[in-house]
Amino acid sequence: PAPVPAAPAPVPAVPAAPDPAPAPAAPVRQERAFEDWAEYAELQGRLRQTESSGSNPYGRTHEGFNSALATVDGTKVVNFAAFNYLALSHHPRVRQAAKDAVDRYGTSASATPLLFGETPLHHELEAEIAGFVGAEAAIVFSGGHATNVATVGHLFGPEDLVVHDAWIHDSTVRGCILSGARRRSFPHNDWAALDRILAGARASHRRALVVIEGAYSQDGDIPDLPRFIEVKKRHGAMLMIDEAHSIGVLGRTGRGVGEHYGTDPADVDLWMGTLSKALGSLGGYIAARRPIIEYLKFTAPLHIFSTGISPANAAAALEALRVVQDEPERVARVQELAEFFRAGARARGLDVGVSRLSAVIPVITGDWEKTMALSNSLLERGVNVMPIGYPAVPRDQCRLRFFINADHSEADLEHSLDLLV
Repeated sequence: PAPVPAAPAPVPAVPAAPDPAPAPAAPVRQERAFEDWAEYAELQGRLRQTESSGSNPYGRTHEGFNSALATVDGTKVVNFAAFNYLALSHHPRVRQAAKDAVDRYGTSASATPLLFGETPLHHELEAEIAGFVGAEAAIVFSGGHATNVATVGHLFGPEDLVVHDAWIHDSTVRGCILSGARRRSFPHNDWAALDRILAGARASHRRALVVIEGAYSQDGDIPDLPRFIEVKKRHGAMLMIDEAHSIGVLGRTGRGVGEHYGTDPADVDLWMGTLSKALGSLGGYIAARRPIIEYLKFTAPLHIFSTGISPANAAAALEALRVVQDEPERVARVQELAEFFRAGARARGLDVGVSRLSAVIPVITGDWEKTMALSNSLLERGVNVMPIGYPAVPRDQCRLRFFINADHSEADLEHSLDLLV
């Protein structure tokens, strides 16, 4: 047989070049004392600017009820700073229901909702909300802001897409950040822009959520809901509506933006609302299909690890919902007064922006110092209205924000408008 050739001699391995030494890290400015934090310094600058106007409106206290009228430092004023739209927080039936609940159940739920922290009142309230909105079921959380953070943050994750209106409330943005989902915004109320975003991005994400508001809290306008429903259906997305400022105010019977447009409640996946505005209590809710509510009740951290609303708050909200249905004239009245004020402001040459239909009416002044001075001047003359500035609105869009109340009078509105001119 032929001899087997010898194996070639191994080639000596060439030693790998050593990894380059890491570049020295840039020096970090250490902020050890809280007073050194840049954010705190920025806050101090804003507070100094506010106080230079002669009066700081933030943290101002009221005596007595916070409604169409209020008392500030012993003086009765016409009040536009309360989102007590239907004047229910001091309605005799609502107050009595809260008192009765304290006598029967005490002042606290004393446990988390999932673990023995609910009374029959809490369950009645959730059923009443679901029926009022037209959903299968509802869940109540301890606060409106927390409701959005908890719901968006819990239902969606890094594989998902959340697209929201550019003017959406801070609570939704915080929920998006918590979720880790990809977050996109579209120009205010621009359903066509939303359509384009979803056309380009929906296919690469597991779930998609669209979030809009029923009435926008700083500008007081409402969305074209039927168009948004068309877009969400076309792309297989869920739709969530924050009705904090529209429930109790929009629609013939106060059932919100869906009733205003006559839409099928089932076309909206997540109806969110608060109990602290038109309903005169405290808390937030989600109304939706039963499987969604069941999942939130058993898995949402806010429902498992945090105490829910007190029995008194549950009773007050429950009775307020019943009053809304028994006294529909309250809804009609706040709608009429809001239109009266809006028309009067425009007739006087005041800039109310895009506000329509809601009880939120801004008077845009543009300049922060001017806005502060005007707010202080109005208070001296018996009208309490809060100035709104950056970061809640753009720096050049500072404004006085007027909340209209069913107990305001036309005379009070006329007088307040005359003082603005």
